[in-house]
Amino acid sequence: MLMNGSHLNSSATDPRDTVQNRPPWVTTTLGCFLIFTIVVDILGNLLVIISVFRNKKLRNAGALQCASRHGPFGPPRLRCSVTCSARATRRAEKKRGGGGESCDQCAPPPPWRCHSLRPRDLTPSLTEQKGNIFVVSLAVADLLVAIYPYPLVLTSIFHDGWDLGYVHCQISGFLMGVSVIGSIFNITGIAINRYCYICHSLKYDKLYSDANSVCYVVVIWALTVVAIVPNLFVGSIQYDPRVYSCTFEQSASSAYTIAVVFFHFILPIMIVTYCYLRIWILVIQVRRRVKPDNRPKLTPHDVRNFVTMFVVFVLFAVCWAPLNLIGLAVAIKPKEVIPLIPEWLFVASYFMAYFNSCLNAIVYGVLNQNFRREYKRIVVSVCTARIFLQDSSNDAGERIKSKPSPLMTNNNRVKVDSV
Repeated sequence: MLMNGSHLNSSATDPRDTVQNRPPWVTTTLGCFLIFTIVVDILGNLLVIISVFRNKKLRNAGALQCASRHGPFGPPRLRCSVTCSARATRRAEKKRGGGGESCDQCAPPPPWRCHSLRPRDLTPSLTEQKGNIFVVSLAVADLLVAIYPYPLVLTSIFHDGWDLGYVHCQISGFLMGVSVIGSIFNITGIAINRYCYICHSLKYDKLYSDANSVCYVVVIWALTVVAIVPNLFVGSIQYDPRVYSCTFEQSASSAYTIAVVFFHFILPIMIVTYCYLRIWILVIQVRRRVKPDNRPKLTPHDVRNFVTMFVVFVLFAVCWAPLNLIGLAVAIKPKEVIPLIPEWLFVASYFMAYFNSCLNAIVYGVLNQNFRREYKRIVVSVCTARIFLQDSSNDAGERIKSKPSPLMTNNNRVKVDSV
């Protein structure tokens, strides 16, 4: 999926001459831009991974409550004994009329089929459970490029060339390819997970059990490696001085370039688009069929839980579309397209694609309340730990003399655990 525009290298202008003629501020801007991307990428994706493992709402992959236990689009605390069938509804109403204990806050569900949209589908935080294993996998894919390839690109920017040798160039290009293909495959897996959760909720718990979810992630990364291996045989990894990066040269076969763009970008985009369109169409249909008394009240928080991953997908498509479209156009008509592509557009498309790796963590923090709260807790914990270490180094003698009693320590532990 990574295109180094090797077709463009065949143009009359030598890329090295073009780079030497660049103003100094261009190189400085690219370096600062990449430094910002690396820092935000590492810190943000580490926050995502730590948040999922620390927060039970984000980490828990246990069985979800069935639709018959929840009121229409209500929180899990609203329990009702009725089911989606008309018979169960009449039986529940009969029991309530006979003096049995009723649930004032829970009304009988409307008579649409339960598998169309279950009440849990719009319950905050429940859609963030099993699917978050794909979120962690996506964070790992984004973190991969910030740890190794991006620092090497930054080094080549400052040195105005690649001085790190052949081996580092090959590894850097390979890891970039693994990262970007792993990202789009994980985004596709997230979309399919959300689609199954909402549109086929009766089968969701079976399809996405703990073991199956792990297997799906393993399959995603296996497919990623399989997809990137042919590049080692069809095209070599070479250094492109215009983008200071070692990327896959795919000038050997235009047909292969078209196939790469289709299977690594266009096809996943089509699958993800289909999944999210079906989700939103179903939600709109259900809202229109609900009676006024039982109409679900969707808060902004409810909508954001579903929109978060869609925004991640849109940002990925926007950031990577220019680079892939350039590669596709050059592969189809190289002689006609090459003179029409300015260097600034080629360079901008590359660094725009690089920038995508640091956006996902920001999207989670802005649109997802659970991630945002956990981000704050982690930052506060890190700052508190630093302050504590400074205090302990200064007041170590006083702390030894005034050691708290075991009873007080236990009470403090109980208070912390209860919070």
